[in-house]
Amino acid sequence: MFNEPVNQIPSVGEKTQEQLALLDISKVGDLLFHFPFRYDFLELKPLEELSHEEVATIQGEVVSQPNVSFYGRKKSRLSCTIQIGVVAVKAVFFNQAFLKDQLQVGQTVTLTGKWDMHRLQLTVHKFHRQSFEEASSIEPVYHTKGNLTVAQLKKLIKYALKSSVEEIEEILPEKYLHNYKIPQRQTAVKELHQPSSKSSLKHAKRRFIYEELFLFQLKMQYIRRENKAQSVGTQKQYDNSVLTEFVNRLPFDLTGSQKRVLKEILDDLNGEHRMNRLLQGDVGSGKTVIAAIALYATALSGQQGALMVPTEILAEQHVESLNGLLGEQLNIELLTGSIKGKKRKAILTRLENGEIDLLVGTHALIQEETIFSQLGLVVIDEQHRFGVNQRKTLRDKGLTPDVLFMTATPIPRTLSITSFGDMDVSVIDEMPKGRLPVETYWVKENMIERVHQFLVDQINKGHQAYVICPLIEESDQLDIQNAVDVFEQLNATMPVSINVGLMHGRLSAQEKEELMRQFANNEIQLLVSTTVIEVGVNVPNATTMVIYDAERFGLAQLHQLRGRVGRGSEQSYCILLADPKSENGKERMRVMTETTDGFELSEHDLQIRGPGDFFGKRQSGLPEFKVADIVEDYRALEVARQDAVNVMNEGKLELDDEYSKLKQLIESDPLIQERIFD
Repeated sequence: MFNEPVNQIPSVGEKTQEQLALLDISKVGDLLFHFPFRYDFLELKPLEELSHEEVATIQGEVVSQPNVSFYGRKKSRLSCTIQIGVVAVKAVFFNQAFLKDQLQVGQTVTLTGKWDMHRLQLTVHKFHRQSFEEASSIEPVYHTKGNLTVAQLKKLIKYALKSSVEEIEEILPEKYLHNYKIPQRQTAVKELHQPSSKSSLKHAKRRFIYEELFLFQLKMQYIRRENKAQSVGTQKQYDNSVLTEFVNRLPFDLTGSQKRVLKEILDDLNGEHRMNRLLQGDVGSGKTVIAAIALYATALSGQQGALMVPTEILAEQHVESLNGLLGEQLNIELLTGSIKGKKRKAILTRLENGEIDLLVGTHALIQEETIFSQLGLVVIDEQHRFGVNQRKTLRDKGLTPDVLFMTATPIPRTLSITSFGDMDVSVIDEMPKGRLPVETYWVKENMIERVHQFLVDQINKGHQAYVICPLIEESDQLDIQNAVDVFEQLNATMPVSINVGLMHGRLSAQEKEELMRQFANNEIQLLVSTTVIEVGVNVPNATTMVIYDAERFGLAQLHQLRGRVGRGSEQSYCILLADPKSENGKERMRVMTETTDGFELSEHDLQIRGPGDFFGKRQSGLPEFKVADIVEDYRALEVARQDAVNVMNEGKLELDDEYSKLKQLIESDPLIQERIFD
């Protein structure tokens, strides 16, 4: 029956089949893998131990005839008295008038619901016409859709267990079951649907947590291996002594973390396979200099480099800093949408002729007219800002260029090895020596005047400042500060010597670029902005940031915003204006004032918000696990990943028959083909 359509179950008609399809259940076997999303654990306690409004389970005797009253359309209230020892308890059932005939005086019943200790009343949501000992003490709770009831679904799952559970095949080799003391697949499925005890349920969950994570990590490692096998790289042959001399001449020493990451990247450039690497590093950790060294190595090998960034101003800033580092050694050119006419044509001609070593730009780099002579390395900054197709278009500009993605968004390790498991990941996790951490303070609204005076004092010292607001204009629904109001208020109250600017998402790209140029040139001293300021702006003279209604932002976003200051040699400050009402909000403010380590913050953020919200539901790329939770089960994730790496390195999928079922599952997954050279 396992592979039979669900309509082969006697009670399943066309309508039920349609409802089951909404849950991705089309075969009888699918019912077995539609696991409960939680369990209600029924536990009998004496009445005196129950807390007010807790969900409680009681057992007693029905001592009064049920009374039903109707109100509204299709609404009812049924009540009866239950005797528990010497205490009479009122049981109330809403919209369950049909139970009147099932509750008989003298009958022993088990009821679960919300306890009202003042009224001695239980609002019942689960009812068993039997004693507690006879009722199941662990109740599985399932997701349903459409008109399908939980009772119907449970009945169908019970049928599937009886008819098909023996057909479930084991997919894990015996050594994993033995090493991790986890049950067979058949046993685990039975326990998840019909738990015999808390202990058995725990082991069944452990089994599927490991299986899901192991299978996913195997897929990631498989994709990674296949991508490497299909990608013969453009092996870079260059004079290492010239590169070493360049690194030694830098006006600063590389941190240990930078040296480690640089070696990983240079090994990729020297290797026979195409590089597909993500470089993670907190704001100001020195990713750009590592990219510059890799681009210089590429140029020394006679190949060209490309650096794609999300905005024109960021492209200009990169060209400026790269010219400072490499201007004497390389021909560096800028290409953006603003560069037109003869100048643009001249750049494109020189690029195609191989006269440009390094091209820095925005989306202009992926236009059809942009042709490289021999593209050897593509660096994509803030890679999450570009779509898959845009990244692929640039990568395809060369025959087989190496690709280095960079991001300043600190991604927790658990998400990194899940979302980017098919890539090599390098992490710069220490800051350059001498960089002063940004001092962060959390203040309430009543200190606003002191905050404004602090802004004036900083600007009078020759510095600049940001003020960040969550909304553009006033909202009826949300009583929070907005950029327009704050701009008008500050413009009216600041000394005339202070020029105040306003930036938000409704401005055109050109207007935003112009505002940022004015701010970078210190023509604007105080910039009021929404979160469009978040990524990639480098104004070392900006030393202060004030964030209004800071409790409305996640930790990762607050950290990204704070990263806009502290880029020069002067002490910088971030002031969080917030009055959070929730414990989560207070916790975020506390954590922000205690650490400037982006990776530590990202772990806190992940704990608070969960993985879907961390990346944003639509673009997270995270798998939907049925049992596993990558935050709670991070230890199992690490173990599963190491096991998957070992399986691939040892060629077990191809060489060992015990792994044949796993190989079959992996190769039949449609996502595998999508992720191989997306």
